[in-house]
Amino acid sequence: MLLKKNKLKTAFAGNKQTYGSWVTLSHPLIPEIMSQAGFDWLCIDMEHSSIELKDILPLIISIENNRMVPLVRVGENNANLIKRVMDTGVYGVIVPNVNSADEAIAVVNAVKYPPVGTRGVGLYRAQGYGYNFNDYLRWLENESVVIVQIEHIDAVKNIDEIFSVPGIDAFIIGPYDLSGSLGKPGAFDDKDVENAIKTTLESGKKHGITAGFHSVSSDPSEALLYKKKGFKLLGFSLDSIFLGDSVISALQKLKAND
Repeated sequence: MLLKKNKLKTAFAGNKQTYGSWVTLSHPLIPEIMSQAGFDWLCIDMEHSSIELKDILPLIISIENNRMVPLVRVGENNANLIKRVMDTGVYGVIVPNVNSADEAIAVVNAVKYPPVGTRGVGLYRAQGYGYNFNDYLRWLENESVVIVQIEHIDAVKNIDEIFSVPGIDAFIIGPYDLSGSLGKPGAFDDKDVENAIKTTLESGKKHGITAGFHSVSSDPSEALLYKKKGFKLLGFSLDSIFLGDSVISALQKLKAND
């Protein structure tokens, strides 16, 4: 693995806007095709897809080769899983359901080596199979990104404590689960949901944590709305929805005069 500057980390430091999307289909041609759109980053989704650990390496290589930042959303806050994902050479992880400071500390510990964290040392792709370990040690400290997902009202209640944990670079709001935790799944314009999002955004600004939002729709109008609110790490839809919406729309137009 050729260790590269993480342009996402640089963007966080400069408060710059970035655009990414989700990969849920495990073929490495998917990132290659999506790269034509000009995404800054792609996130391989191990939480809500059939993608397994054995599937992610070809996807990471494809994302890297097409000049995007590879991220992985793991399925759970599990130290062994995060360690194994990081060892593949991914640039950072997104960890779901982080609801407390202790859970945020566990994420950082799983990503970083001592003395910052507690991650065990292996010699796989990230470490150049043992030949570039010292380079990777420096890279991990300076370039890796740790992103927590805020998707429950309990997390919002603990948000200042979560964002006070050293090593957290950014957060992404999971809008469906967050609204669901308030008993209002999908009701993004509900006052309680809006207030929870606003509270999280304001706390992120106060603590210098980059704000992220995943807009699931392939219609950019929702994503634009959250961009205007200050969400710099903007996840725009996902591969299967782009594919499905494009096919449905095209065929409907073809059949329009039948």
